[in-house]
Amino acid sequence: MTQPAPPVLAHPLPEPPSRTPDPPPPSRTPSTGRLVGIDLARGLAVLGMYAAHVGPEPAVGGPLGFVLELARGRSSALFALLAGFSLVLVTGRPEPRTGRAGRQAVGRIVIRALVLMALGYALTALDTDVDVILSCYGLLFLLVLPLHRLRARTLAAVAAAGALVLPQVLYAVRQSIEGGGWADAVVAGDPLAMVTGTDGFTELLFTGAYPALTWMPFMVAGMALARLDLTRPGLRVRLLRTGGALTLLGYGGSWLALHLVPHALIAVGAATDGGPASSAWWSDTVGDLGDDTPPAWLLVAAPHSQTTFSILGNTGVALTVVVLCLWATHRLPRLTRLAAPVTSVGMTALTAYVLHILAIRAVGTEESTGPALLSLLIFVAVSMLLATAWTRRFRRGPLEHLLHGTTRIADRIT
Repeated sequence: MTQPAPPVLAHPLPEPPSRTPDPPPPSRTPSTGRLVGIDLARGLAVLGMYAAHVGPEPAVGGPLGFVLELARGRSSALFALLAGFSLVLVTGRPEPRTGRAGRQAVGRIVIRALVLMALGYALTALDTDVDVILSCYGLLFLLVLPLHRLRARTLAAVAAAGALVLPQVLYAVRQSIEGGGWADAVVAGDPLAMVTGTDGFTELLFTGAYPALTWMPFMVAGMALARLDLTRPGLRVRLLRTGGALTLLGYGGSWLALHLVPHALIAVGAATDGGPASSAWWSDTVGDLGDDTPPAWLLVAAPHSQTTFSILGNTGVALTVVVLCLWATHRLPRLTRLAAPVTSVGMTALTAYVLHILAIRAVGTEESTGPALLSLLIFVAVSMLLATAWTRRFRRGPLEHLLHGTTRIADRIT
């Protein structure tokens, strides 16, 4: 729901003059070499989720509180965008694979999705305080897979349309669920609900903490990004501008709407149990919704609000982070070396995510286990240390290796 840097080859010995030199090896294309910047961005996403799950509350204020608030919701959105990037890497980049290779790639994605869903439910069964997102990611792989042959421009249009339309659809469906009993009948006949003891697909699509309906645009945006030639001159600058524009449109648009629409702030504040509604344009500190969701909630851009404004803002932040990571790993070799432990976490992202859930299950997240900031620093330090040691010898993390081996079943597809 993640690939080594090209090896540095020693200079070969010169061939004897009497022999015809072998043709030079084909150069690596963007689809075969590892994009270190993507791994760095993925590592930041994982560490950001650590901050959201075990770090101090943003209420500590100051620069630390601001950084902690940035991690909330936006880290998982970044991870979803990068999942879409990974889907395209598997199915073919820059051009989708065709024929038998294409069918095998599709098979690998389906197997990967099913494994992630099963793993997500297994982690959810541990009953931690963390809303595990892996089952949602698994379903998202299946939902967006039919789009994997589309070009970048078309994928970007699909992502934009999804961001504009799907939050309103989700709001209508949730209102319908709250006002009637049809969802109970669906859940009662859902085999996934029977097996997992949850609300099954209804929860995954609509009612869960990560409803797939409004998380699809992140993954489709990542697919569009992967279709581009990221080495093309000037492209990264345009992508950076796009990320900034989306961020401004999402969070700035929400701020304007909440202040211009009459009684919007009052309605949002009355519907939540957290801080002042004035923070709803960018922060989860506005609190969780109660039993009733007013239409004014659609004007909010808090990271977990599942609104158009939040999707636009989170996508802008995620795109900006990815582009900056790609630029830094291309232009700043010293910074790249310093960030190598974070990159290693990105190379073992699935393992790092699962282990942090298991650690939370073992030690908890309550203050009695130690100061939250110290806990966060320990989680970060241990993950970077283990990931660095592992990636010095292996190209994939332990769970990544098992997942890759499982998806090899698809090689039998003819």
